[in-house]
Amino acid sequence: MTSPRFLLAAPASSTGKTTIMVGLIAAIRRRGLKIQPFKAGPDYIDPGYHTLAAGRSCRNLDTWMIPPEHLSMLFHHHAQKADISIIEGVMGLFDGQNYLNDAGSTAQIAKKTGTPVILILDAARAARSMAAIALGFQKFDPDLHLAGFIINFVAGENHGQGVSDAIEEATGLPVLGWLPRNPTLAIPERHLGLIPTAETGQWDEFISAAEKHISRYLDLDTLLELAQQAKPAPTQNLLADLQREWQLQTSSRPIIAVARDEAFNFIYEENLDLLRAAGAEIVFFSPLKDKSLPAGTSGIILSGGFPEIYAEKLSVNDGMRQALQSAHKGNLPIYAECGGLMVLTESITDLDGQEFPMFALLPGKSLMTKKLNMGYRQAQAVDNSWLLKKGEEIRGHEFHYSTWENRPDDLPSAYSLISSRKQDEPYLEGASFGSLWASYVHLPFWNKPELALRFVESCRERMHKKE
Repeated sequence: MTSPRFLLAAPASSTGKTTIMVGLIAAIRRRGLKIQPFKAGPDYIDPGYHTLAAGRSCRNLDTWMIPPEHLSMLFHHHAQKADISIIEGVMGLFDGQNYLNDAGSTAQIAKKTGTPVILILDAARAARSMAAIALGFQKFDPDLHLAGFIINFVAGENHGQGVSDAIEEATGLPVLGWLPRNPTLAIPERHLGLIPTAETGQWDEFISAAEKHISRYLDLDTLLELAQQAKPAPTQNLLADLQREWQLQTSSRPIIAVARDEAFNFIYEENLDLLRAAGAEIVFFSPLKDKSLPAGTSGIILSGGFPEIYAEKLSVNDGMRQALQSAHKGNLPIYAECGGLMVLTESITDLDGQEFPMFALLPGKSLMTKKLNMGYRQAQAVDNSWLLKKGEEIRGHEFHYSTWENRPDDLPSAYSLISSRKQDEPYLEGASFGSLWASYVHLPFWNKPELALRFVESCRERMHKKE
C-alpha cells in the first residue's frame, strides 16, 4: 500500500519552512483531502500550527530519540489514516547528531520513511548561484529521493523565474513555484521560538493568509503528483504488537490527568498514544484555571511549557496547589517535565525579576536566565523508581532558560546526564523521591515503550489502593 506523502526541507533554518508548511496544509485541505502533518525533531511549538491547519494532531519524528525501526512504523501507522502526509524538516536537510553522517537528520527521516523531499531555497541574496546549491543537494546523497524545489523570498517575477529556470536546467527537477517575501506572514516569537497556538492569537488569520500566499504562487497539482512517488508502506501495527506483548488487563483504566492549557502544552501526542495503549484514560486539566484535579485521577503529568509567562496567575491558584500537594502526599505518580518541574518548586522568578510563589512540592526556586540550555541528552536512572530501574538508559532533550536554584544537595536525583556529545562529563539532574519524578529532560516514551506500561501500572496500583 502506498501512502502519498512529501517532506519539506531546506539547506538551513529560517528559510520559511513552517509558513510554507502551514500554507500547503491549508491549501491542500481546501481541496477536500485529509492531511496528516508530521514535524521532524523534538519541537513542540511548530506542531501546534500544523495541527490547527490540518484539523488533526501533528506527530513528531526524531531518529535520535526514537529507534529508527520504531519511527518508520509509527509514521505509517498515522499516515495510513489520511489521504496525504506532509513532514516538515528541522534545521538543514543533512544536519543531525554529527558532521560525518545523517544520524538524527531530516534526510535520515526521509530515507527511513521512503518520502520524496521538496527542498525550499532562500533566494533573497542570490541568483544563478541557487542552481549550484540545488545541484549540490541533488548529488550529495544518491539514496535520498529529492523530487523538486520551492524558491522562497524572491525579489520579484524576473528574479523568481530566472532562479527557477537555472535550477531546472541544472538539475532536471521541477521547481514548484517561487514565493515573494511577505512581511505580513511573520509569526510572533519570544525566548523559546514561536508563540504556541495554545495561547491567544490571530492564528486563523495567519493560516488563511499563508494558504492564499501558497495557492497563488505554487503548483499544487504537480506537488500532489510528486507525493505519489513515495515508497510502499509497511503493514505492521506497532501499537497492536506492543499490546499483545504486554498482555494487558483492561478491566480497569486508570485516569492520568495531563496538564494542557496556555502555560503547559509541551507534550508529545505519541506519549499519550502509548499511555492509552497501555490501558490509561487520558483526561486534560488546566493548572491555570482549574481548582482541582479531574475526578478519579490516579496519576499526573505536568507538561512542559511557559509557566514563567503565567507565573502571577499560577501563584494565586490555591486550589490547584492544595490538590497537587494532596496528590503527592497520597503517593499518586506525578511526572513533571521542564515547565512542570518549575511550577513544582517553591517559586518562579521571571525575566523581569519578579518572584511568584508556586506549588512547592520541590524545595528550591526556579529562576529565569538569559542562558539557553538546549540539546539532546543521554540519561541514566540514578536509582530504582516507579518509572525507571537503576542504571537504565534513555534518550531525551532539554530546551529551557531557567535554572533550579537552592536545590538541596541531599535531594535524590532522577538522572545522571550527558549530552549527545560523548566528550561531555556526566552530571546529576532532576529529582526522584516517593511517587514524584521531575526533570528538565523531555522524554519520548517510544525510546523505551515500557515506560508507558510502568506508568499505567503504577497508576492502577494507586487506583486499587483507593478502592
